[in-house]
Amino acid sequence: MSQINYTAMSDKELRQYFLQHREDKVALRAYLDRLSDRPRNVITTVDDPDFDAKIQAAILHQMQEVDNR
Repeated sequence: MSQINYTAMSDKELRQYFLQHREDKVALRAYLDRLSDRPRNVITTVDDPDFDAKIQAAILHQMQEVDNR
């Protein structure tokens, strides 16, 4: 059996690979590790009076980024 190089895969490729090989727990761990290594941007806090507006702005921003790709 050949060794699979998860680090050589892009995020999209690794995700696709895991979805096709759900029994491969090492692939899942590699994907989850990648996700957890990414920086997390804090948009707002629950007690922020502008909570709704900030969440809506963040969602709109994400949608625009997807459209621009």
